[in-house]
Amino acid sequence: MDPVTIEFNPESLIALNVMIAIMMFGVSLELRTSDFKRIFLNPKAPMIGMFCQFLLLPAVTCLVTIIMNIDPMLSLGMILVASCPGGTFSNIMTWMAKGNVAVSVSMTGVSSIAASVMTPFNFALYAYLNPNTRPLLTEISMDPVGLLLLVLLVLGVPLLLGMFAGPRFPNLSKKIESPLKIFAMILMMALAGIAFAKNTKQFLEYFDLFFWLVVAHNAIAITIGYLGAMAAKLPIADRRAIALEVGIQNGALALVIIFTFFPQASGMLLIAAFWGVWHLVSGLVLSFIWSRMPIKDGSAQLSEVNTAKI
Repeated sequence: MDPVTIEFNPESLIALNVMIAIMMFGVSLELRTSDFKRIFLNPKAPMIGMFCQFLLLPAVTCLVTIIMNIDPMLSLGMILVASCPGGTFSNIMTWMAKGNVAVSVSMTGVSSIAASVMTPFNFALYAYLNPNTRPLLTEISMDPVGLLLLVLLVLGVPLLLGMFAGPRFPNLSKKIESPLKIFAMILMMALAGIAFAKNTKQFLEYFDLFFWLVVAHNAIAITIGYLGAMAAKLPIADRRAIALEVGIQNGALALVIIFTFFPQASGMLLIAAFWGVWHLVSGLVLSFIWSRMPIKDGSAQLSEVNTAKI
């Protein structure tokens, strides 16, 4: 795939990172230490979700890119997306789908903190394990320490600040909740639009390829989450929460990482940008379908826990 370099001046990159950090701060205002205590008291569902999120999905993604001999740049994009934590819309989609919101919220908080280490680690590991993408790690000069610091600054620090501020300023989250959701949607679409605008030629030339790659990859992610929860014999509400949490990735984070470290990697941009659009479509459609399907195993009541958080 022919590379197209996307130039962002330092001020633009800082602004993008600040916007992501603000979005994470807003999301974490409703997180409480009780959400993390819940994992210790009833760890099965969140831990199964984390296993699917940070272990199964990146490993399966790497294996698929090797077996299908996917273009190296597109493969890197898929591996990066698979290494990112759950997206900010997974909680409300879980609520719409009559899933267990408590599990979803717990996974969002823990995965956002864990991503500070796991996202750079998984991306570097699986990009190296794929023999087709391994040479690109040298060509694109990935800075693992810089990547670690970036993810920590735009995810970990804002999340901790939000959790600190939330209980002390209870009215703050109520005032900014709706604006932040709109802001998050606009930001995601803007980042995707920039990626497509700067790669119009590649977008038109490879549309039939990366479109199906993203659709299939997203379906794989959702399936991994659901089947993993099913294998662990979790209730249906937990399965829905985990499936959506694994399938709704933080595409905005992936795009910021690409803009910052890999601006010449047009294939990565196309994958991450279209994923950011497609997972909203697939997640909303799946949530609507599940909302029409009654839960008969008694787990529906779990989805009512902490619905105020979304």
